[in-house]
Amino acid sequence: MTDLETRVAPPHTPLLRRAAPALLGYAAVRALGLVVLALWSAARGKSAYTLLTARWDSLWYTRVAELGYGYEVRLPNGDVHSNLAFFPLLPWLERLGHAVTPLSYADSGFAVGLLASLAAACGIFTVADRVYGPRVGICAVLLWAVLPVGIVQSMAYSESLFTALAAWSLYALLTGRWITAGTLAALAGLTRPVGAAVVAAVWVAGGLSFVWGRSAVRTPGAYDNGHAPAHTPGASDDSHASARTPGAQSASHNPPNTEPSKVTQAPATPPAPAWRRALGMAIAPLGAAAYVLWVGWRTGKGLLGYLDVQAGWRNGFDGGYAFARFVADKFTSIPSAFAGAGLIIGVALLLWLYVTGVRQRQPVELLVYTGVVLALALCASSYFGSKPRLLMPAFPVLLPLAGALARLRTSRSVLVTAGLAVATAVYGAFWLNGSGPP
Repeated sequence: MTDLETRVAPPHTPLLRRAAPALLGYAAVRALGLVVLALWSAARGKSAYTLLTARWDSLWYTRVAELGYGYEVRLPNGDVHSNLAFFPLLPWLERLGHAVTPLSYADSGFAVGLLASLAAACGIFTVADRVYGPRVGICAVLLWAVLPVGIVQSMAYSESLFTALAAWSLYALLTGRWITAGTLAALAGLTRPVGAAVVAAVWVAGGLSFVWGRSAVRTPGAYDNGHAPAHTPGASDDSHASARTPGAQSASHNPPNTEPSKVTQAPATPPAPAWRRALGMAIAPLGAAAYVLWVGWRTGKGLLGYLDVQAGWRNGFDGGYAFARFVADKFTSIPSAFAGAGLIIGVALLLWLYVTGVRQRQPVELLVYTGVVLALALCASSYFGSKPRLLMPAFPVLLPLAGALARLRTSRSVLVTAGLAVATAVYGAFWLNGSGPP
């Protein structure tokens, strides 16, 4: 057993105590990023706090919170940037924070972002902990913290809020809490358009649960409370021999420093009643559907109203054609060719990590969610520079890397994480002090 594992709380301890090492590590990484940003901004005569709370999308959210919907900017080329493109949950929370505290709308958005980032980190830990155990859970949180665009987690943006709702909805699915999963999916749908990914996870998991007669869809590597390996569809045991799914394999319990996906399977907990699963599936799309329908009613364009609003921002879904052309255009000169090669390598890495998750047989909930997030981010037709930020909620792609990091000796994993934390702090400060939006 490694040194880190001896310091992780036993399985029966409360969640916050189990997640404490991950949350402390996450807070340390984010604090480093904020300190470096403050120093870098001060050296350039800028306010780090303004960069975090009062530029780009942050301004649009605070305008919604303060003035409501209806604000728009008409550009010389005819494009119309309407604040109807921004989903309402974050502005609602900013308005609530302003109403019950002395905070301004921008201050409230910053506070929501910080609290949501901690909730997201805790949610990522619970998902990874349940699937692969606490050591991988800690590493997954730290890897999410040291993403190159990790500074966005500390901004008055909606990525942290959305990731928190998505992670906890996925955890609720993994534990058979269908109404909770559906409710959180509905809230995620009120946060960002990519809430469709959470809805898809709930629907696919729910559909398969009816097909397989299970309350949750699990694959080898999933753990029940207390970290007894969970039953998986296709497992062979005395009490559930009738429920089999092609492809499931039996393996030995996951010892330290081995592949995290190879664990034995134990009997599943009793399935949730069918009405709970159906209700969770019915609740999941209500948030996104309500907002899209409302925008259609307000614009007078029905179901196409929200798409029309996005078109005003030159946003759309073209299967990745525009992004491919954007990358190809980078190879017109030698300097930009390096950027084009980096983009290709980055996309290839993402796809490889996703395929690795499939091969490791991650729970279907995670695979569906991650697949939809990747598809929506990579196949959008505009704002190519923002794609790393749009990909940030796809945290399950980090699980294979977290497994590899968890297999290192503690001293080496700490050294790797510390190096990445410094790099992402410097990059985040450089990035936000640039001229364009993140």
